[in-house]
Amino acid sequence: MASRDKKAEPRPAPRLYLITPIVGDAAEFAPRLTGALAGAEVAAVLLRREAADERTLINCIKALAPIAQDAGAALLIDGHADLVARGGADGAHLTGIDAFNATRDQLKPDRIAGTGGLATRHDVMLAAEAGADYVMFGGPDIEFAATKDRVTWCAEVFELPCVAYARSGIEIGPLVAAGADFIALDYVWQVSSDLTQALRAATAQLRAPEAVQ
Repeated sequence: MASRDKKAEPRPAPRLYLITPIVGDAAEFAPRLTGALAGAEVAAVLLRREAADERTLINCIKALAPIAQDAGAALLIDGHADLVARGGADGAHLTGIDAFNATRDQLKPDRIAGTGGLATRHDVMLAAEAGADYVMFGGPDIEFAATKDRVTWCAEVFELPCVAYARSGIEIGPLVAAGADFIALDYVWQVSSDLTQALRAATAQLRAPEAVQ
């Protein structure tokens, strides 16, 4: 696996990767998603869905995929790689190297196959070698220092795009400085203030002083 060329052109500015809350009613959630995407430039939306029968899941994807795609964002499904094409989504996020290996052939080469929940650096290497389109580090229950350390290592070793989960806006700048290509967040859905303003603030943090290379 090729390492990053330290003399290469500066990497593109990091972008937002928006994780939805767990969606029950797609029709009810659609206006919230529309409003969120109108407030900031988002590269990808990861749809988390309540457990349901297959037809309900597909209908949910069909309802929300055009909203994301019309805003220039890829719609990814949390798991359910077998429903991606049938629902018109752009790809799936698989948790763990075993899940990724078991389902990547359902997605590649036409759809995005990303993965997170990788327990070891060796698993990251396996995902990279297997053609993952990105790897994600961090989560709501993972300490920031551990996330930042893994992002720094990945950015130094791989050309593979790196997604870093930020638990709050204060973590965004340091994660960008560590080398993250995308910042994943879901805390904006819980803010009591305007969602659009929260996303604009997150976007500003992508170019915060801590992120200057």
